[in-house]
Amino acid sequence: MNPLATELNEILDGTVAGRLFSNMGKRLYFPKGIIAQSAEAKKSAAFANGTIGMAYKQGKPLILSAIADNMSAFSPDEAVAYAPTAGIEKARTAWKEQMIQKNPSLDPEKISLPAVIAGLTAGLSCTADLFIGKGTNLISSDPCWDNYSLIFETRRQAKIIPVQFLGEGPGLDMEAISAAVKQEAKSGKVRIIFNFPNNPTGYTATTEEANALVKLLKEAADGGADVLAICDDAYYGLFYEDNISKESLFAKLANLHEKILAVKLDGPTKEDYVWGLRVGFLTFGSKGLEQKHYDALVRKLMGAIRSSVSCANTSAQHLMLKVMDDKRTPGEKEKYRAILRTRYNMVKEFIKNNPNHSTLKPMPFNSGYFMSFRCSVNAEALRQELLQKHGIGVIALGPGCIRVAFSSIDEEKIADVYGKIYETAAKMKN
Repeated sequence: MNPLATELNEILDGTVAGRLFSNMGKRLYFPKGIIAQSAEAKKSAAFANGTIGMAYKQGKPLILSAIADNMSAFSPDEAVAYAPTAGIEKARTAWKEQMIQKNPSLDPEKISLPAVIAGLTAGLSCTADLFIGKGTNLISSDPCWDNYSLIFETRRQAKIIPVQFLGEGPGLDMEAISAAVKQEAKSGKVRIIFNFPNNPTGYTATTEEANALVKLLKEAADGGADVLAICDDAYYGLFYEDNISKESLFAKLANLHEKILAVKLDGPTKEDYVWGLRVGFLTFGSKGLEQKHYDALVRKLMGAIRSSVSCANTSAQHLMLKVMDDKRTPGEKEKYRAILRTRYNMVKEFIKNNPNHSTLKPMPFNSGYFMSFRCSVNAEALRQELLQKHGIGVIALGPGCIRVAFSSIDEEKIADVYGKIYETAAKMKN
């Protein structure tokens, strides 16, 4: 059991709450990870807060005009009525149409109608309800988003198999990923989660790497293993280099093999700059599945949704329909992407001009909101030093990795922020 859970159990020992805990309740805890560190940075990061997985400009979140204009213009049904468990039909259909536009190789007849989920975290949790439990393994990148451990290990008692997707080279370590998949395939089942663009590293597979991953999973399926491929596409579309695979891995896996089930989790959260609306989509795809199979899968999913969050936010779904219909949206999204791309290029240029830092080693990054450093000093100590002495917030992930969200740092502060990170890390080593 996690030490943080044990600590909380000891505090509540002898109380009615402590006596009523289920086994899962005993295992639950709030990690001292991204959320807790972000809360601390919110109080003390007066100069620049690089902990927030949002896009800010001059201290304000970016917002599309269609969102700002329509928040007070809803009918009662749009504003406060319950949504169907699997989501408003029009929202589901509209999102599927957009998914096909973004992933033209997808056959719309070969995938399920997306179900609306209360944010991607809820979607991952529902996926775990359906397919992951005690005694199962899940291959994941290392480092990964810290909530994976809470969702899959703490809540479901599965085991995450950590693999350094990014090794010492400029991209994916296909040897390490291949070895992990082949090892799991010996058991007859492979479960793997892909998160591109990756949180925390900000890396997306290149076209060549994506093809290699698809080939690897097909070989596992050809060998007799059942494969669950979860595509966590939270930051989809925020690509800054030409060689990146522009389609989701889901598009390549959804109709690849009868023994591969692909699950796509995506939504407007990051793509449309609506982090707090808590709306996402979950879509299934597998070669040979018919509509009746997808209907059954979605009904199973609806059971998971109904028994947890009941349904997703109604007004948020209607807001997203208005966003998709608004003629201003494409131009504004491109404008916001350009802001993030500029910040990415500034960080990339800074690192290029400071190539031989003895304490920090940037991990490959080419997309998304973040980039990360492997550090030879204690990451938490470095985070505290930056926060307390310089008012700069970053995220410590384990003892040897820090994540910086350049998405929330204005352009005029990027050089100062990264300069302080480099300077502080060097002083700590000395």
